[in-house]
Amino acid sequence: MCTKKMARVCRGDLVYHSAVQGIEDLLIQHRCPRAGPTAQPRPLPQGTLSGDACLYERSFSGREARAPEYLHCSVFGDPHIRTFNNDFQTCAVQGAWPVIDNEYLYIQATSSPARAGMYPTVLTKITIIFKNWRQCIDQQLYQAELDDVPAAFTDGSVWSGERQGYRSLTVRTQNPGRHVEIRAAHIGTLLVVRQTGRSLGLSVLSPRGVVEAFGPEQDLQLCVWGCPASQRLNTLRPPPPDSFTSAAVGAEAHCAGLLPARDVYYQACVFDLTTSGDLNSSMAAVGALQDAQNMISDRDGVHLTPVTAAARLTLPHLTLLLLLLGMLGTLVGA
Repeated sequence: MCTKKMARVCRGDLVYHSAVQGIEDLLIQHRCPRAGPTAQPRPLPQGTLSGDACLYERSFSGREARAPEYLHCSVFGDPHIRTFNNDFQTCAVQGAWPVIDNEYLYIQATSSPARAGMYPTVLTKITIIFKNWRQCIDQQLYQAELDDVPAAFTDGSVWSGERQGYRSLTVRTQNPGRHVEIRAAHIGTLLVVRQTGRSLGLSVLSPRGVVEAFGPEQDLQLCVWGCPASQRLNTLRPPPPDSFTSAAVGAEAHCAGLLPARDVYYQACVFDLTTSGDLNSSMAAVGALQDAQNMISDRDGVHLTPVTAAARLTLPHLTLLLLLLGMLGTLVGA
């Protein structure tokens, strides 16, 4: 209750978010309710929930019911964010940040420096909490870290919440240790966690009604509003550095061979490759594009293009700025 009251004041404090995550883990570990009293809740009357109550899509199956609108978000690379509103940002965030925080779902991503002493960051940990919901599921936790993308929840199970032959939560993989799909039937949501190169990535497809089910205290969500303005790298306009032109040209040629369009995924690929110098880093954008193609039904909506020259980015310029910031951090530390 205390941390919930302090959510707005401490929303940019990484120590606060770490404390909240620790509390969440303890609540799940000891099966504590999220709010008092600690006595066992009264059971719902028999027949309150129909057999379809834990299948989100079934509630829209009536002839006059409108099909739900699905929204897509992804976080990948250094890190880049495609929000539910189709904004695209590259961020300088470090530490643990909420990606999604609503009545049904809490997702937190941890970003760490790509290399010691360097300013660019990559996703190194993803924590997903499915919150207790009616009679559909008990709280369930999934965690992935770099080089450890398990095909199971933290308790070892691969499904949860079975009712009349349907399972509310399922975990599947086609590439053990590198790629996982989690389906949450009770909220009509699909999550994909993957490792490409030395970073993790997350893609989400969720109904608008689920995405928008949050209160005013849950006002820091990367997938909803993007990263804070002070952390958006595309707001910075450093002078052009001639020394990085050849590296950028090489990255552009490499990414053009991997990606079909000069869209934001191509930009992200060039950015990651230029800043890291690691060819494997380019695959983060490729994986995010594959997820977008699988999740977005409107083919024309997959490829986002920049709307301004500033968003188109001075990629080599930004690289120089990041290197200078990294050198500055090293000098300050010394």
